[in-house]
Amino acid sequence: MSTTDPVDDPERGNASPGLDTTWFVVPLFNEGQVVGDVIRDLRTRYPLVVAVDDGSQDDSAEIAERAGAAVVRHPYNMGQGAALKTGIDYALRDPAMRQVVTFDSDGQHQVDDAASMIAQREREGVDIVLGSRFLDARTQPGLLKRVVLRGAVWYSNLTSGVKLTDAHNGLRVMGREACEKITIEQNRMAHASEIVEEIGRHHLTVAEHPVHILYTDYSRSKGQSVLNSVNIVIDMLFR
Repeated sequence: MSTTDPVDDPERGNASPGLDTTWFVVPLFNEGQVVGDVIRDLRTRYPLVVAVDDGSQDDSAEIAERAGAAVVRHPYNMGQGAALKTGIDYALRDPAMRQVVTFDSDGQHQVDDAASMIAQREREGVDIVLGSRFLDARTQPGLLKRVVLRGAVWYSNLTSGVKLTDAHNGLRVMGREACEKITIEQNRMAHASEIVEEIGRHHLTVAEHPVHILYTDYSRSKGQSVLNSVNIVIDMLFR
């Protein structure tokens, strides 16, 4: 299970004002090459990080733990949606938690973007801030991924009534009330559309923020861009 209980984190008292109310949830599956750097970078600014090891077959969980994250383990691979649900449930055990940030473990998300989104949520008083790669000119996904993501936006806007520019971005800031209300039942890629539909169903307030997604040599070598695009289409068709 976890390395530390969320209400007894020893570093909590050393955090800067405001930082001890934000939990970062990092889904983790076979990212041993990069996850240590991702978590160490995160924890230079945000100490409360829970990594959910989703049945990795490498040493990802041990590396995440050494980097300072609390680690919760799934006994087998259940999918990113299930990992997010586990991590959010873990963070909700902390009565001081005000918001959760969902943050990928492969190095594609930027801590600066997360910090700006946290500030935006607190400044505007919205329930959720969603990252949008289509509002940031620096992010250039490939043609196939761009087409699929645009289709996913159209689908989510149609079914949820929530008007967004990017429906499948994994960088999100979710207030405590939103975390308590949103139900994630789709274990795999369809969880992203499900979250948007839950936002509409519960009439939660939402804002978007431009984010820079780094499509690195590492992520491209794993075929994530194309594979995730295919998974999105399959999950949308069979939901």
